[in-house]
Amino acid sequence: MPSTADVSQTPFAPSGVAYVELHCRSNFSFGLGASQPEELVARAVALGYSALAITDVCSVAGMVRAHTEAKKHGLKLLPGAEFVVPLEGVAAAPGLSFSVIALAHDLHGWGDLCEFITLARRSAPKGQYQVRWGDASWQKLCACELLLVFPEAIDVIAACAIAIRARGIFGTNCWLGVELLLGPADALQLQRLQHISTRSGVPLVAAGGVVMHVRSRKPLQDVLTAVRLGQPVAACGLALQANAEAHLRSRARLAKIYPPELLANTITVASRCAFSLDELRYQYPLEAVLPGLPPSQTLRQHTFEGADKRYPQGVPASVQQQLEHELALIAD
Repeated sequence: MPSTADVSQTPFAPSGVAYVELHCRSNFSFGLGASQPEELVARAVALGYSALAITDVCSVAGMVRAHTEAKKHGLKLLPGAEFVVPLEGVAAAPGLSFSVIALAHDLHGWGDLCEFITLARRSAPKGQYQVRWGDASWQKLCACELLLVFPEAIDVIAACAIAIRARGIFGTNCWLGVELLLGPADALQLQRLQHISTRSGVPLVAAGGVVMHVRSRKPLQDVLTAVRLGQPVAACGLALQANAEAHLRSRARLAKIYPPELLANTITVASRCAFSLDELRYQYPLEAVLPGLPPSQTLRQHTFEGADKRYPQGVPASVQQQLEHELALIAD
């Protein structure tokens, strides 16, 4: 099994090239994802993926479950999130949008990503979020790897403008995601994205637009779509996935669909993302810490001040021992 520390050295396997899925939504993308984070991770391991990104929509709620499962299997997990951005102020059809996928490079990038999610959620009613491409807040994601995923209907000039601005903000950490799901316009979409890449200087990378770990979850995904739209499945029409390709596919299958350089670029993206949830430690709010004391000593002082008030005749030895035990656990 490849090392979780460096996917760039993962060898090509007989069953398919090395691959990292960079755009994968779990059931924490409500009304969209039809698989649990644990199922997605386990399936990625079974398929021999070098790493897996979990990119739920404006959320990192499923990341702990994914992290726990990934640690069991020794799979590198790329924590991230997706943001659907309306195409306002550009030449595009009304209601059209594109996606931005952000993957944290490090602890700093993770903190900025979480802050960005909070700002987006606070800008909209409960259960919704709001992001605008013209906002300066995108600067907060400079410690992340970014993928732009454009719909087939987007105007090429508008897409180029977006990509050029993204490159100006994120430099070489910006990519155009190519999602080929065996649709009738796949060849045309790849050609259009290659054109946008050439004009903007933003390179292409393969992605799967995943919403389920296996194709047999397609009926459930259809039901989720219907519930989200408030309509019967039979009335959802083109809102449903056209086929079941938005699942974690075998590397051999992917090698037949994508140009090899696009698959290789998934390894490059993953190699730049080193953050793990294991790095997280509780950060005490400074306003709660006594002057000149670290957090652990502040807690100790408050604890024994309280014990003295509770036991004015002296703190019993058994209570003293229990307090020392609890404080040691908290400090650890």
